[in-house]
Amino acid sequence: MRGNRGPRQPGGGKQAAGPRPSGHFKRGKHSSGARGERAARGNDNQSGFRRAGKTKDSGFGRGAKSVGPSSFKERRSSSRNGGFGEDTQHKPVVTALPTSVQNVAVTADEAGMRVDRFFEARFPGLSYSHIQRVIRKGEVRVNGKRTEPKNRLEAGQTVRIPPLRIDAPKPRSPGDEADEKTRAFLKSITLHEDDDVLVFNKPMGLAVQGGSGTTRHLDGMLEVLRDAQGQRPRLVHRLDKDTAGCLLVAKTRFAASALAKTFRSRSARKIYWALVAGVPKPQQGRISTFLAKEEREDESFMRIAEHGDKGASHAVTYYAVVDTSGPILSWISLKPVTGRTHQLRAHMDHVGHPIVGDPKYFARENWELPGGMQNKLHLLARRIVVPHPRGGIIDISAPLPLHMQQSWNLLGLDAKRYDPIVEAPEE
Repeated sequence: MRGNRGPRQPGGGKQAAGPRPSGHFKRGKHSSGARGERAARGNDNQSGFRRAGKTKDSGFGRGAKSVGPSSFKERRSSSRNGGFGEDTQHKPVVTALPTSVQNVAVTADEAGMRVDRFFEARFPGLSYSHIQRVIRKGEVRVNGKRTEPKNRLEAGQTVRIPPLRIDAPKPRSPGDEADEKTRAFLKSITLHEDDDVLVFNKPMGLAVQGGSGTTRHLDGMLEVLRDAQGQRPRLVHRLDKDTAGCLLVAKTRFAASALAKTFRSRSARKIYWALVAGVPKPQQGRISTFLAKEEREDESFMRIAEHGDKGASHAVTYYAVVDTSGPILSWISLKPVTGRTHQLRAHMDHVGHPIVGDPKYFARENWELPGGMQNKLHLLARRIVVPHPRGGIIDISAPLPLHMQQSWNLLGLDAKRYDPIVEAPEE
């Protein structure tokens, strides 16, 4: 593990202690910078989860997958999830690419989105490289000023959108050996596929998108899956390079637009599994902080911030201890309500229980990795449940990656054990 990166950021909050409940998820709050935070809505009995075991489609078996009725409860009204679910009459409209300069206002739903993801959501046919290029060239302006892909938008801001185009597919030789290998690899990690959607079991160490010095990434591999009309699958959300598990990809522009709206409205349900140092108390709770990006030397990380700090975004995570290995390690299930960069990793570090193998946030001094375990990030995007663009529910689970399965075996943890996060509230 890497050494201490300095004192913990200010802003630690109160932690409401209490015994672990047997029937309902009780909130143990870890809050920081809570000034101006909106109170959680709804009540714990409308958690959006059902107990595992009551449905065949619980999705918590090893590598289980299902498409059909979800074990997650539906939103209380179709208007809250953008009209998805079984109602297929309210299909989202794919935004046409502008052929001249446009100035559009950021909506309340789009507040907090990165600039590049704002473009991906509005124009799902655009390639990642094209979006990055027009932003970096200064063709995109926010309130009349140049911006960066990572900057966050605020409701009411005006975004200048330049003329956009869909890049023509690069000619590829039929039967190209490299392309065939790529197709075979993508097939080997596919958990689910239909006419509109793919769900991959992304391996640890594979980047989702390109960046400085990154030439091999999943987004680039999708080029080999262009259809007869030249459409290529599109990313609709992301995972960190070292996070394994469920990654949802849209195969059509229609699906990309629908799923982008689903993620923007927070109708997607995601559960992560992690192995952390120590045992959190209480064993079930809610972490609520503001997070802001901070640059240090040649890297960046998310720090705990105060409400009102520049670049600070509110982040909420529910957590539950599934099982423990003495007082040293805990198997944690996590449900992010928001989707901030490194949210789960930063939140677990903030409450004093960093994720094992995290090279960025694990800073415990004199802590030794238990024998036989690999020093790799122990974080899995275990399950994703979203409304299918054409009706019904996509409910997919990913198996433990090899390094986590090895740790589970060494610690005597059973991946089929009941996961108490299923009682966590929706918001």
